[in-house]
Amino acid sequence: MNEINDLVKSFEKCANQEIAEGMSAYMRNLFPFLGLKSDLRKEKQKFFINFMSQQSIDEIVESCRLLWEMPHREYQYVACELLVKNKSKIRKSDLAFLEEKVCDKSWWDSVDSIAPNLFGFYFQKYPEMLKPTIQKWIDGDNIWLQRSAILYQLKYKQLTDKEFLGWIVTQFDGSKEFFINKAIGWALREYSKTNPEWVSDFVAKHRLSNLSQKEALKVINKKNQK
Repeated sequence: MNEINDLVKSFEKCANQEIAEGMSAYMRNLFPFLGLKSDLRKEKQKFFINFMSQQSIDEIVESCRLLWEMPHREYQYVACELLVKNKSKIRKSDLAFLEEKVCDKSWWDSVDSIAPNLFGFYFQKYPEMLKPTIQKWIDGDNIWLQRSAILYQLKYKQLTDKEFLGWIVTQFDGSKEFFINKAIGWALREYSKTNPEWVSDFVAKHRLSNLSQKEALKVINKKNQK
């Protein structure tokens, strides 16, 4: 795809080995980086994103597959941002593709973009897919899909289904997994900005990990200290 080749050439011209090493170290050396800081990367990807956004969802999905196969992490960021910009085009059948991206080259940076921005939108567009999909993720053994189950409502605010959020959280009772407990705390903390009473009550009534509880009550405790 010529547009991807042009993107690669543009990115490689700006590569910075020193910055790349620091970015890779921050991600526990799980992925190589070119060393493009966010502002520069977004400037250099703008033409590609705008061009691809005029194409069909099939072409967008295919370009994202190609970007995901590339070694440097910046290309997965481009893929995520291209999908988010075109989320309104996502079809019901694209759920498997989104799940695939969560499970491939998994880490919090890509998952935390996909979960609230793409799954969150997807389940609003196709509500009939919500409960069977979340149940499947919870019952599975992939922590990143499980984290997605916890975080998909992150941006819902007053539209949050608090009963369902509470039910999801209780499915991970006793979890020792850092990324699960951190996500629980984050989801509850975010909802506490909309409904602090409910979050306070939920935390009081349920046995959460110390990490989840601490994260959940951060905003509430900060307000109480004023």
